[in-house]
Amino acid sequence: MTARTMRQLRRTGTAHTEWCARDHRCDLGEHRAEEVVVDLPGHGRAVLTRVKGLDGREHAEIRVRVVLHTEEAAARWQLRTVLNGFRQLIAHVAIRPGIVRNPCNRPALTGHPSAPRTPNRRHAA
Repeated sequence: MTARTMRQLRRTGTAHTEWCARDHRCDLGEHRAEEVVVDLPGHGRAVLTRVKGLDGREHAEIRVRVVLHTEEAAARWQLRTVLNGFRQLIAHVAIRPGIVRNPCNRPALTGHPSAPRTPNRRHAA
């Protein structure tokens, strides 16, 4: 009788992108950039990573840790505020084909128009 082992997955590697970290973070067909960390000691931490998936689509992965208040009502207020902030952020950066051709000229999250910026080559119309 022969023992049966788990089947090995074989995936075709894809070329690294110019922003790829080119190390252990690139695995199972994904390419991951180096993490960008915002750390506010005693308050929270956010980690942003650019990722290119197996399907070729790119996305931003955001992990956030916020220190919650010890009082339940205050902690719930913090959680609602975090969710509302994410909702605003995602709506602000969402790709809407045909509506905004140059994302550099979008209004700021506060609703006030941002100062016009010179578009980079990637976003030039």
